Amino acid sequence: MAYVQVSKNVTIGILALQGAFAEHQTALQGLSCQKKIAVVLVRSAEDLLACDALIIPGGESTTIALLAKLAGLLEPLRTFLRKKPVWGTCAGAILLAQAVENTKKGGQELLGGISVTVARNGWGSQVESFEAPLSIDGLRDATTPFMGVFIRAPVVLALHRSTENPPIEIIARLPINLVPKLQKLMVHDEGDSGLYDSQSIVALRQGRHMLTTFHPELTKDSRFHEYFVRTCVLPTLL
Repeated sequence: MAYVQVSKNVTIGILALQGAFAEHQTALQGLSCQKKIAVVLVRSAEDLLACDALIIPGGESTTIALLAKLAGLLEPLRTFLRKKPVWGTCAGAILLAQAVENTKKGGQELLGGISVTVARNGWGSQVESFEAPLSIDGLRDATTPFMGVFIRAPVVLALHRSTENPPIEIIARLPINLVPKLQKLMVHDEGDSGLYDSQSIVALRQGRHMLTTFHPELTKDSRFHEYFVRTCVLPTLL
């Protein structure tokens, strides 16, 4: 079990319209804390009001966006993003992006919040799904790799760094020898000089928000959930 130093009760919502929200709930409820982390399955604007932070799970990003629109949640979610921490995994990462490529016909709604461009299904279809060990310094027991589960995962195409927005912190990269060769492209990272392989980025933070292109909730390793609580959520409650 992960151990989290919590000085006050924390309420974390999980957007529960479609996707792997139950797996996130299990991971959060398994964290050891000084005080309870309450979990709210968010299906309405009223549910969202009770939350100190939010997780948007993996699933199907277009479907989640459509259901959020039908539930009257799009604008409440955008308002929430301006004030409180949000973590998006896989489909959730797509929804948090500033721009997205490879969308379905007609495009899709985005929440924004993180200054990146991503591509849906960046490594290919379901049959190109894979797992890879990731080395991440900020995690508890950082010497033990975290197994990333990539299922129709999005790919980060570009970082849009700006002095007007919080800096972007890269948390994890896919080792170059494990990058699928299907779409191994070199793209410009606007914060660097010259070409930079942005596609190797699989986890990053910007201010209070975080995205992972893989599914930490589909493992029995809760260290990424502990990391989100410790580094993104608790500092906003001090």
